[in-house]
Amino acid sequence: MNILALIVGGFLGTLLRYGLSLWIPNIGAFPLSILLINWAGCLFLGWLFTVAALRKIHPSLRIGAGTGFAGAFTTFSTFTVQTVDAVHTGQLVAALAYLFVSLLGGLLMAWIGVRLGQKQQAPRAGDSA
Repeated sequence: MNILALIVGGFLGTLLRYGLSLWIPNIGAFPLSILLINWAGCLFLGWLFTVAALRKIHPSLRIGAGTGFAGAFTTFSTFTVQTVDAVHTGQLVAALAYLFVSLLGGLLMAWIGVRLGQKQQAPRAGDSA
């Protein structure tokens, strides 16, 4: 069951990343599509693992959504190659900006995802314990 969840999640994550990379335009040589895709993946994983830690989520769902979907949706390798390519083509400032914005933005998005997951689990006023 875990393998099937991994395959389905990976397939869906790959399709979504490919579709969004075609739909989101880059800004000159700046790879905006991959930046936004990776940020969205960080947000999703922060939320997913927080919710999974606070609730009983079936391991197959966690593997399919986390490792499969988010793993295929985000792309560290493309981020790395694009950064190296920018350096090799003399765009050092753009490469450093992409590196800085990707890492700090990814951390921020993961933190927001964690906070959203925590907030989703918080008891609401009027709820009985």
